[in-house]
Amino acid sequence: MSPRTFAYDEAFSRNLGWVTEAEQRSLRGKRVAIAGLGGVGGSHLLTLARLGIGRFHIADFDRFDLANFNRQAGATMATLDRPKIDVLAEMALEVDPELELQRFPMGVEADRVDAFLAGVDLYVDGLDYFALDIRRRVFARCAALGIPAITAAPLGMGVALLNFVPGSMSFEDYFRLEGASPDEQAIRFLLGLSPRMLQLAYLVDRSRVDFHAKRGPSTVMACQLCAGMAATEALKLLLGRGRVLKAPHGVQFDAYRYRLTRTWRPGGNHHPLQRAALAIARRQLGIR
Repeated sequence: MSPRTFAYDEAFSRNLGWVTEAEQRSLRGKRVAIAGLGGVGGSHLLTLARLGIGRFHIADFDRFDLANFNRQAGATMATLDRPKIDVLAEMALEVDPELELQRFPMGVEADRVDAFLAGVDLYVDGLDYFALDIRRRVFARCAALGIPAITAAPLGMGVALLNFVPGSMSFEDYFRLEGASPDEQAIRFLLGLSPRMLQLAYLVDRSRVDFHAKRGPSTVMACQLCAGMAATEALKLLLGRGRVLKAPHGVQFDAYRYRLTRTWRPGGNHHPLQRAALAIARRQLGIR
């Protein structure tokens, strides 16, 4: 067979019907920033590339290791010890060779957040769960620059979603991490993402969750559900159509329990229900 050349219109023609031809052309011109290309970030990039989005800023400083094999797009024996940013860039370019990719191989450095966000239409969070300092900085700059930001967190065998968009509650006002210890920040982030904690019912070995060591269990199902949900929100935000839940409204879907729950926490973690849940979680985890 003779080699075939890439043609954008044909490659993404099966999106049509769910989007119009004009909307598909619009997606091609959009620029999305993704920080972190591990558990969820790599799947975000590949899913959004298949949606036909044409421009990305991607950031990651890590390399693939064996412990990534259970969930991370791009983690194989052939990519061991290779930079995640290079592997995922290659994979995305295999989907769309005409992608415009700007790489930040040192991750999102504190003094380069504005460069990372320059000209982007949307930010999708793929940072490691415990990377809360830089996550707070990125979300704060998104708010200041008027950039909508999505976080879709893999929890158990499901996903918890929050959208922070211009005119809605900010990340910091919702999670209230300022001045808290690292352990306290981690538990506030978890309870803020998942007020109903659907995933806790089937956690069979709680010793695998260690906030002090910054370690917890993960599943590929959760990462792929995150990519699907985040991409759907990205489509709505980038095209300006469809209802978008805005923080303090959120949603959690748990595939293991067949449960979908909508959450609403006015005041975020300052809400009385959240404060009570945080107090219980602190006692269970020995956090003061």
